[in-house]
Amino acid sequence: MAIKSLVVHVMVDTAGKAHNCQANARHRIERGEVRLKVSNGRSWDHYCRACAENIIARDIQKLTSLQSLTPTTDNLG
Repeated sequence: MAIKSLVVHVMVDTAGKAHNCQANARHRIERGEVRLKVSNGRSWDHYCRACAENIIARDIQKLTSLQSLTPTTDNLG
């Protein structure tokens, strides 16, 4: 039985050309800068360093919370 992962296909690479961050169009990723690359089906979403750090910190908190295996109460009825 294969072990599933909660983390989607993600990597850190350097931009081949300048472009805007997927999370905030005011954040420009220049050629050669480090960026977070997240699989989006057949394509990739690219995030600048500042947005990537926020995304990673938020997801670490979520995973830490899940690690306790405490049931959550939600209204999925």
